Amino acid sequence: MLPAEYRSLNQSGMDYPREKTIPQLFAEQVERTPNALALVAGGVRLTYRELNLRSNRLAHRLQRLGIQGDGLVGVATERSEYMVIAMLAILKAGGAYVPLDPEYPGPRVSSMVEDSGLSLILTTAASKSKLPPTPANFIVLDEESGELSNELDSPFSVVLASSNLAYVIYTSGSTGKPKGVMIEHRNVVNFFSAMDRLIGVDAGVWLAVTSMAFDISVLELLWTLTRGFTIVLHSGQDPRVVAKEIREFGVTHMQSTPSLARILALDSDVLAALGSLKMILLGGEALPASLVSRLRTVFSGRLFNMYGPTETTIWSTAHEVTQHGNSIPIGVPIGNNFVYLLDDNLQPVKAGEVGNLYIGGEGVVRGYLNKPQLTAERFLPDPFSSGGRMYWTGDVARLLPDGNIDFLGRTDHQVKIRGFRIELGEIESLLETLPEVHQAVVIAREDKPVDIRLVAYIVPSAGAHRDADSLRTFTRSKLPEFMAPSQFVFLETFPLTSNGKIDRKALPAPAAQPERPTEPAEQPATELESILVELFSEALGISQVPLNANFFDLGAHSLLIAELHSRLQDRLGREVSLVDLFEFPTVSSLARHLGGEELAATAQASASSRAQRRREARAPRGE
Repeated sequence: MLPAEYRSLNQSGMDYPREKTIPQLFAEQVERTPNALALVAGGVRLTYRELNLRSNRLAHRLQRLGIQGDGLVGVATERSEYMVIAMLAILKAGGAYVPLDPEYPGPRVSSMVEDSGLSLILTTAASKSKLPPTPANFIVLDEESGELSNELDSPFSVVLASSNLAYVIYTSGSTGKPKGVMIEHRNVVNFFSAMDRLIGVDAGVWLAVTSMAFDISVLELLWTLTRGFTIVLHSGQDPRVVAKEIREFGVTHMQSTPSLARILALDSDVLAALGSLKMILLGGEALPASLVSRLRTVFSGRLFNMYGPTETTIWSTAHEVTQHGNSIPIGVPIGNNFVYLLDDNLQPVKAGEVGNLYIGGEGVVRGYLNKPQLTAERFLPDPFSSGGRMYWTGDVARLLPDGNIDFLGRTDHQVKIRGFRIELGEIESLLETLPEVHQAVVIAREDKPVDIRLVAYIVPSAGAHRDADSLRTFTRSKLPEFMAPSQFVFLETFPLTSNGKIDRKALPAPAAQPERPTEPAEQPATELESILVELFSEALGISQVPLNANFFDLGAHSLLIAELHSRLQDRLGREVSLVDLFEFPTVSSLARHLGGEELAATAQASASSRAQRRREARAPRGE
């Protein structure tokens, strides 16, 4: 029997339309607000009626191709109206969508396609060109838009139960391959009702910034469309575009990881725009109190700290942050979710004691695709709810005196970086497939308080050449950018604990183990180069960035580049395109580019001045 404090914690019961599906909820919203603006994607504007008709046409095509209950269909598009239309059409046809990020390395996409057995992928011409060869068939949505416009746009009946799959999201896997998490309609519909109760159903304008491959996008793209919101689909990496979109479209709601929010809050103009929002949801990783303090200088709306693994449907607990200390709790369970803190014998620990965090209730999903053994290990019978199941998160936490849950960390080697869940064992297994690697250990180091980086420690095979560059190239060809180690450290042996296990805490800091022989650093030749060296050295934690070293090879990532972009513009006092930092990823090339722009601007201004003087000289003189 559950102790009283857990019975109090888990007072989350509520009614929800358990027999309904996502397409039914969307259809009901279309009936309510057919002419309201549903989606803004670049220059495209679609009302609820238009979005409904376009997704109907594609759904009719999918039905003719045999898509039905639990049939999996891949979606590989850029962030455009086609992405949202594809999601809705697959669900309407009775299938389940599988997000495939076209920016992922080919081998990873191939692994996901093979594991899920996809026979059909919805894509666009631009995204298809980035995908690896696959036996699956394609519908290229932009190229076939004319043919699709001739499809029926009428509603149709499809035998679809709430127990059918809605989507399969792939997450990092400790065995070396990503694993697919199977989420049913009933899980999502319950979550929608839980969010209604948590944040309310008053429709507004939602700025959607999250990748479709990240499950919190379901809140941004589907809950919103069943509640009458206008979705503004953000694309690009420039934080200042966020401020422009908030102001232009009157955005009221936004959700992001703390990492992204921290980057946005660095820019005073973006921070000011965030201050106009009514609601901000932050989750996917620990929420630092310093970020809350920064946001609260301008933002007086509702702020939530959210927590939940993909296996329990997006968010499972929430805490509305009204005041905070040094640690911000993850709150209490949202609708029909239950949280237990248990010891190794599955018995509840006392309030204040550290326990293993398990989640039960309606959010617990079907399990892992094609992995019954792993499903049985992580999804267990719920001893406190007759006939229920609970998911072992691998997290540890404690119950605070005020009834909130305090998240403390992990029991295994899983980490979260910039909101992405990463099994370090997957990276280690990949590295150990190389003949030159005898043993590999990967850890997440937080040598700087605002930046967590993956560092790979390598014991080379006998006689193998120690080449960090080749290892870096190999991992980036196989793994998404957020999973590729930024640094490689070579050791003769790994330090061990007293019981003979690898002592990860004793692994040396990368700075103490240079990856290549040190050479005299080339000194900056111009003031602009000096500024770039200073900014990038500070951000990357390196004493001096070599002029011709690639920023990404030194540990930079997209969010860090976005942060540097804001600082660079402030330092130079002029606009700089974010794209330039990706196209010219060395100090020397970026300095040449920016210096050339400056010279061109100066020359243009000088020419304009000379032309003005000539016009004045030719003008007739007044009396």
